[in-house]
Amino acid sequence: MFFRDIPGQQDIKGRLIQSVMSGRVSHAQLFLGPEGCGNLPMAVAYARYISCLKRNENDSCGTCSSCIKYNKFIHPDLHFIFPVNSGKKKLDHPVSDDYINEWREKLLQNPWFIETEWYEFIGIENKQGFIGKDESQQIIRKLSLKPFESDHKILIIWLPERMNPAAANKLLKLIEEPPDMTVIIMVSESTEKILPTILSRLQVHRFSRISDKEMKTSLKKKFDLPENQLDNLIHISDGNYHRVLEIMDSSEEIALFLDKFASLMRICHQKNINMLVSLADELHAFGREKLKRFLDYSLKMIRENYAMNYNRQELVYLSSEEKSFSERFHPYVNRKNVHDIYTLLNKASGDIESNAYARIVLLDIGLQLFGRLEVEGDLT
Repeated sequence: MFFRDIPGQQDIKGRLIQSVMSGRVSHAQLFLGPEGCGNLPMAVAYARYISCLKRNENDSCGTCSSCIKYNKFIHPDLHFIFPVNSGKKKLDHPVSDDYINEWREKLLQNPWFIETEWYEFIGIENKQGFIGKDESQQIIRKLSLKPFESDHKILIIWLPERMNPAAANKLLKLIEEPPDMTVIIMVSESTEKILPTILSRLQVHRFSRISDKEMKTSLKKKFDLPENQLDNLIHISDGNYHRVLEIMDSSEEIALFLDKFASLMRICHQKNINMLVSLADELHAFGREKLKRFLDYSLKMIRENYAMNYNRQELVYLSSEEKSFSERFHPYVNRKNVHDIYTLLNKASGDIESNAYARIVLLDIGLQLFGRLEVEGDLT
């Protein structure tokens, strides 16, 4: 990744570049922002820029020996920490190094990936990833060594909110007083689960969502799309670049989710218990991570359909296929039931993440929705 590959975030790019050019790189930083804002790609681009041997005033050169190693994320002074679990490898004490090849492969494929996609990629979609105390010991060992090739050792910690208390407490002193020429970059979507004692030691860069103008400039370079389709894609993405790539790459899954969501709503409207049991079996077969994505998609559809009741099209982020269904469905999502429906689906998503038995959760959703979709109209 280079700075030029990341749409928007010009103020942050400018500050990061200036810190390197002036020799005032902070030893512990937090790149904080919502999904799809580019904080992980920015962390990688920043690390490359720090290590580049022929950097210019705007970006890394891309041709020096350091950049060549960064092209495959194999620079000896670049280290990554990220959430893992035992998964198919059946490891007793898994650490990031056990999955470093998969991490590099995933970054090369698409550095805009999200947490659930990472878990699915390494085969732990039915478990929660974590950063444990064994990882902390690895970090301390790695950073105690002198740099091999660059002036700096750089550690990127992705999702520090997944760090358990034992790991976080072991890193407190390291973050406060790291070895010379060490840069620690944490990449997070939320500070709620980061220890306040760690958070207070970090220089925070707050990322915003990508503006429509910046998104359009970037997408025009990447995709050959008609203007109206491009505008619709930008509107749906709502500043989330990952969402754009997801739509482009996962059109089949989104179509499947729309079909199953529509089926669930029709079944609940008709109060058909036999069809609900069959649908619950189908959704159960998705597996944990895919089912979570379906429930997140369902929450999105409830939000958008509720917004449609106010005739404010600029507030609605739906594809043409989703709009076609929602034109008939949105009257069923109203002030009387939207809170209950949203709370029900949100709780179900949390239950699935906590490894609740999916078939029971899905049946419970359906049964509780029976009688809640009673508005004049016809879903059939």
